[in-house]
Amino acid sequence: MNQLKETFSTCLFERTPVKIIFSSPRKKSLPYRRVTIRPLLHCGRPSWQAEYTYEKKAIHENIENEQILEFCIDFVLRDFKQINLFTEEEDVQILAAKPDRPRITRKPGTLKQENLEHNQAKQYIIPDGTPCDFLIRLGVMNEQGKVFPKHYAKFRQINRFLEILQDVFPHLPDTREKPLRIIDFGCGKAYLTFALYHYLNVMKSMNAEVIGLDLKEDVIAFCGQTAYDLGYTNLQFLMGDIADYTSDHADMVVTLHACDTATDYALINAVKWNTSVILSVPCCQHELFSQIKNDLHQPMFKHGIIKDRFTELLTDGLRGLKLEACGYDVAMIEFTSLEHTSKNIMIKAVKTKAANSKAAEEYEKLKAFYQVKPAIDCL
Repeated sequence: MNQLKETFSTCLFERTPVKIIFSSPRKKSLPYRRVTIRPLLHCGRPSWQAEYTYEKKAIHENIENEQILEFCIDFVLRDFKQINLFTEEEDVQILAAKPDRPRITRKPGTLKQENLEHNQAKQYIIPDGTPCDFLIRLGVMNEQGKVFPKHYAKFRQINRFLEILQDVFPHLPDTREKPLRIIDFGCGKAYLTFALYHYLNVMKSMNAEVIGLDLKEDVIAFCGQTAYDLGYTNLQFLMGDIADYTSDHADMVVTLHACDTATDYALINAVKWNTSVILSVPCCQHELFSQIKNDLHQPMFKHGIIKDRFTELLTDGLRGLKLEACGYDVAMIEFTSLEHTSKNIMIKAVKTKAANSKAAEEYEKLKAFYQVKPAIDCL
C-alpha cells in the first residue's frame, strides 16, 4: 500500500501530471468501464476532473486537490486493476491485481500537459479556424479555415484518427535511414489518407510514403489529382483489390471500413510484412454468420439481428487474438461515437514481441467452440 501511495503522490504532486487512466475493472458489474482523471484550474485553484466512461455515455466529476490522492487509492482498492499515470517526466503503469504487491513499470514521458483552464475549447490536432490545404480542397472547411457545420462530424473523425496516430507515433521506425511506407487499404474518398500524409510529412516533417488503395476508378482518379494539386509528392493512389495487392513491406497498415474479409486480407498482408503498426476499423463482418454453430447459444441465434451482431464481435475478437498470437500488442478502442456509425471499433495493433502461444491457444478454443474458420485463420 505504501508503494501505491508513494507512486501516486510523486506523479500527482512532484511531477507535471497530464492524465491518469484507470481500466481493467475488478468486477464485471461495475457500471463504468474506465475513469480518466486530468488536472485543471477551477476558479483559479488547482483541481481535477474525473471522466467516467460508460457504454454509451460519459459523466464528469470535479475533485478537490486535497482529495485526489485518497480518491485514486480508493479506485485501485475498489474498482480497477490497471492504472496508467502520464506525466511530462515519465509514464508509469501500475498493475494492481494484488494492491499490496503492485507491479510498477516506468518509461520516459510521452505527453505534454495541456491548458488547464476549465471549460476550454476542444483542442484539435488540426484546429478549427486555421486553414488546412487538404481539408479546404476536400470541402470540409472554407478558405478561412472555418469548418462547415455539415462536415463537423467528419472533422472530428479526422482529428480522432490523428489522436490515435499520435499514440502509436513512438512505435514507427526512424525515418533518417529510409522513408516510412504506409498503406491505406480501401481508402475510399481518402479523408484520413490525406490526414495521415499531412500529419507525418507536413506537421511532423517526416519522410513518409503513403499509398491509398481502392476499387473505384473515379475515386482513385479524384484522389490522385488532388494529391498532385496539393503537391503531396509522396502520396499515391492505386486501383486494386486488397486480396491481390503485393508489396515487399509496409511500416504501417491502415484499413478503415474495409468490407467483410477485405479487412482480413489487409491484416494478413500486414503480418507477413512484419508491419510495426496496424490500425483497422472492420466493417460488414458477414463471414461467420453462416458458419457459426453452437447448441448453447442457438436459442439466441434464432434472432437474426442478435446473431449478426454477435458474429461481428466474434470476428473482431478472433482477429485480435490472431494478431496477439503473431506478436502484436492489441487494443480494441472506440474510433468514433456510436451516434455517427455503429462500425466504431478500431483494432490498434503494435508489433512489440514474439509470438504469443497463449493467445494462439485461446484463438483455437474459440474457433472450436463456435465451429468457425475465419479468413484470418490462414496466418
